[in-house]
Amino acid sequence: MSGLNMGLQPLEKFTGKENILLVSVHGSKSEGYEWIYPLQALDTEKSATFFYRWDDRKCYSSSAKKLIFYLKEVLKGLPDTERVVIIGHSYGGVLVASLVEGWKHSLSTEMHSVAGPIGSPFSRGSCSFNPPKDIPDKLTFYQWRTQHHLDVAFRGLKNDPQNLDLIGSKVTRLPETYRGRRLGHNWSISWVADELGPLN
Repeated sequence: MSGLNMGLQPLEKFTGKENILLVSVHGSKSEGYEWIYPLQALDTEKSATFFYRWDDRKCYSSSAKKLIFYLKEVLKGLPDTERVVIIGHSYGGVLVASLVEGWKHSLSTEMHSVAGPIGSPFSRGSCSFNPPKDIPDKLTFYQWRTQHHLDVAFRGLKNDPQNLDLIGSKVTRLPETYRGRRLGHNWSISWVADELGPLN
């Protein structure tokens, strides 16, 4: 994944008849390896699968705007699309959560924040994030939260940054183990993929 160019990159050749658009959004300092199994578990003949490479060293907001533009362009070439599934991990979950309130597509859409620090306003340099307050029609927002004390990205923080109180969102707290191992930050995507996939 690290060899992919910036932008919304297709991970396979499409027939144009796919009816599910699947977009994965990586987190901070990611080379994408944690996505290999999850995307294999989710992908089917019905899905057009993409990986969104963005500059996670900078503020998510400009990359969120670019993703909206890319999605519009991609959907023009996939006229049979009936469902959009966007999954963001870690800082990518922040990017995905930022799309929620302004989402204007009429297609049935799922947005997933996996181990995303979306629970409270925060600043990263000159970049600030304010959690969404409402969920538009035709959109379902999922929060997949790791165990705070097991997640290396969050366990040093007094409060769990994943806890977003948003009416209508679907919240799942992940278990402590997965396949006999501690279920931490990066493994969280694989657990979620097993829950969601294969996409049909």
